[in-house]
Amino acid sequence: MTIDTLRIRLHRFLRRVWTRPRIDLPLAFALLLLCSVGLVTLYSAGDANLGLVGGQAARFVLGGVFILLMSRIPPSMLRNWTPWLYAGSVMLLVVVAVLGEGRGADRWLNLGIMRFQPSELMKLTMPMMVAWYLHPRQLPPRWTDIIVVGGMIAIPAGLIAKQPDLGTALLVSAAGAFALFLSGMAWWRIGVLLAGAAGMVPIAWHFMHQYQRDRILTMLNPESDPLGNGWHIIQSQIAVGSGGIFGKGFEQGTQSRLDFLPEHTTDFIFAVFCEEFGLIGVCAILVLYAFIIGRCLWIAMEAKDTYSRLLAGAIGMSFFVYVFVNGGMVSGLLPVVGVPMPMVSYGGTSAVSLLVGFGVLMSIHANRKVHD
Repeated sequence: MTIDTLRIRLHRFLRRVWTRPRIDLPLAFALLLLCSVGLVTLYSAGDANLGLVGGQAARFVLGGVFILLMSRIPPSMLRNWTPWLYAGSVMLLVVVAVLGEGRGADRWLNLGIMRFQPSELMKLTMPMMVAWYLHPRQLPPRWTDIIVVGGMIAIPAGLIAKQPDLGTALLVSAAGAFALFLSGMAWWRIGVLLAGAAGMVPIAWHFMHQYQRDRILTMLNPESDPLGNGWHIIQSQIAVGSGGIFGKGFEQGTQSRLDFLPEHTTDFIFAVFCEEFGLIGVCAILVLYAFIIGRCLWIAMEAKDTYSRLLAGAIGMSFFVYVFVNGGMVSGLLPVVGVPMPMVSYGGTSAVSLLVGFGVLMSIHANRKVHD
């Protein structure tokens, strides 16, 4: 194949993407609305810093381009690529273990022009791999298949936890576990697995870093160290509670503007939203999140094959975990972990990786419509 042939094919592909985008309009509109809410919240939380807003908007634009591109790739082609994408993601995690860099944790690869976090890629390739493995097999899965899937999940999750990044390791594990759960596992098998996981908690506690143990203990009693480990949770709860029903108003939040609330543009930006827009605003954005998750599950139900169904369902449920964990964190119901509120928190490659996942959903939905 010559260079001219490749150029012609690339030109045709990009022209099809531009002229005939295969997107699910309700999901696309909901994502656009959520990104807009995120930019407005970031503008206020960042004290009108247009640099922050511009950087986040650039991520959203890049993610939108990926949605258009991914929507044109048939799920069958993604299924064929899945083992290679998964193996490549694992290899990148191994490279991070050797050459990674970061502030307090080796999570990033420096590519010169940009820094890249391979664990974000694993959030998508993990459910893809589980769906690929279960696709040709008889469902519900047998214990042999469950053990194999467990190994697929444990290898990258262990590498990510060693960085250390326990929050992302749990998200990656959840993404794979959801694909397994949606394959029709019997409830008694799920109960056995949950009981086994609960039995592993004391062992996992022994291998956790001290700061990770402190976060869990602080969640149980933040007042025990109000100026130290409990500061994040206490200030976040004050911000959430002070919003009341109607909120203090846009750019009127005091916890972030007076620097009481730490990480108010990243992990705790949802506390800023709660303070400024109150209970009504929180209910509205939760309805928006619920619509996006429900639309993902609807696409999963309408999917053409097992691979598409498991992958779409796992992406939707993983999105739910983001919202649930970050919401529980800022309200003091869960330990403080580095899990952002999707499309609202600033920074990293999380927004782009999530939008790539939604591009995969668009492809699955388009494939369903074509073959109806």
